[in-house]
Amino acid sequence: MRTFDSFFLMNTDDVRRYAVEVLHRFDADEETECREIGDGNINYVFQVRSLRDGRSVIVKQADRLLRSSGRPLDLYRNKIEAAVLKLEGELAPGLVPEVYFYDETMAATSMEDVSACRNLRRELMAERFYPHLSDRISSFLTDTLLPTTDLVMDAEEKKRRVRFYTNPELCKITEDLVLTEPYYDYKGRNILTNGNETFVRTFLYSDEVLHAEVAGLRLGFMNNAQALLHGDLHSGSIFLNEHDLKVLDPEFAFYGPMGYDIGNVIGNLFFAWANKAFTAPEKQPFCDQLAACIEEVFDLTREKISRRYDELVTLPLYRVPAFRQSWLDGVMADSAGYAGTEIIRRTVGDSKVMELDSVTDPTLKIPMERALIKLGIALIEQRRQLRTGREITALFRLILS
Repeated sequence: MRTFDSFFLMNTDDVRRYAVEVLHRFDADEETECREIGDGNINYVFQVRSLRDGRSVIVKQADRLLRSSGRPLDLYRNKIEAAVLKLEGELAPGLVPEVYFYDETMAATSMEDVSACRNLRRELMAERFYPHLSDRISSFLTDTLLPTTDLVMDAEEKKRRVRFYTNPELCKITEDLVLTEPYYDYKGRNILTNGNETFVRTFLYSDEVLHAEVAGLRLGFMNNAQALLHGDLHSGSIFLNEHDLKVLDPEFAFYGPMGYDIGNVIGNLFFAWANKAFTAPEKQPFCDQLAACIEEVFDLTREKISRRYDELVTLPLYRVPAFRQSWLDGVMADSAGYAGTEIIRRTVGDSKVMELDSVTDPTLKIPMERALIKLGIALIEQRRQLRTGREITALFRLILS
């Protein structure tokens, strides 16, 4: 029987024993069940539950290898994720799972089981809408991003955090898959729908105006250590029910531009809208709900950041109205731009979403993907002019018309 004083990749039996011997969440004679519940590519996620009273715990273990390709990965990312969850739990109480224990030896984090909440991506695909979504996620974005900036933090502590949260391997994945390959398929990994090859070549691979704009966003992602980001805040990382919302899986966390997190949320909401618009046009009321939610996420995030800015930012130079306005405009322009890059990369890159993959009829899939690509381009190229959520959704309504 292996001990837990040196790293090995655990299976369900190991995790059951780990929950007793290391975590002390269950009695030694207590009957429990363990199942793997994760479907990601870089971690293993297990749920251990007591058959006596239903108490449960989640154990998330990092591996040294990427599941799909066997590419080596540094286990340090798990330490970053645990630290981020703890910090976000302080900044946005109730909006992330509570962390119970981080085990550096086993590269494992034990945390609150949030299985009472459901995956947002799947819920929207099933046409289940939650009215509190825009309010809760905009609060999460505001409360976790702004307080971690130089506007609020002590400069020396901020620099220490930037160093601690440096996450080069996972940032490299984003730099390639999100901000390079959709426009320059130098690794040959893009996955294009048959019939869209010429369209993609014309609108993505050959457009130097677009490339110049994406280059700016890419450089900003790599150099603008503005705030501590979740780093992969798509709708599959948001879980919710009628009462709660929880944000999970910040293994891509690092210090970068605030708009990257905000844009990821907005971009992924568009996939649910596009899916229904093309596969179920009779569901227009649900599409209208999604459009309103996108508008609210953008507008509420801007409003809440503006309000919290006045509460938290004290340096007189930063409180000059012209600077404050310019800074906030820049954050929201980044948000629109990164929403565009997220939409494009999921459409043509090798990391798809179910809203697109579930559509197999080429007479629907081809125009849906073209509409999303056009939207992504518009968000990137017009990002500095977009001031409201309604202006953002108007871009897609025009494309759909």
